[in-house]
Amino acid sequence: MAKEITPESARQKIVRYCAYQERSHRQVKEKLYGYGLWKSQVDEIIAYLIEEKFLNEERFARTFAGGKFRIKKWGKIKITRGLESHGLSSNCIKLGLSEIDKEDYQKTLKTLLRKKMSEIGTSNPYVLKHQLSQFLIRKGFEPDLVWREINAIMPD
Repeated sequence: MAKEITPESARQKIVRYCAYQERSHRQVKEKLYGYGLWKSQVDEIIAYLIEEKFLNEERFARTFAGGKFRIKKWGKIKITRGLESHGLSSNCIKLGLSEIDKEDYQKTLKTLLRKKMSEIGTSNPYVLKHQLSQFLIRKGFEPDLVWREINAIMPD
């Protein structure tokens, strides 16, 4: 367990932690409890962070969704699961997903599909379609969207 620290030094540390990048309430609470603080102290520091605009779950949701899509090329399902794991409300999740442009989303799906298609070393169209669909669904893209794109590129 981490060395216990005073509430004031914990607040200073957590301000730097939140200023470095967007954080969810859950991440901050876990960090504060890791410092050995009590629930009342944690709640007081969380209230301070919200009041001083160091902590904002809507802003976190937008940053998380936009970053996971642009950098890791995650689909909306995987992003939604990630946001849920941070304990965000469905409203915050919707706001986060609104950061993703529909055209960019479609373009990214097609790009990933073509790239993966060139990497798979099989001439069997059924095996190829299966492997492509599994890859894209694991990336978090919606199955109906994935199959529509696969069938558009590789009609039977």
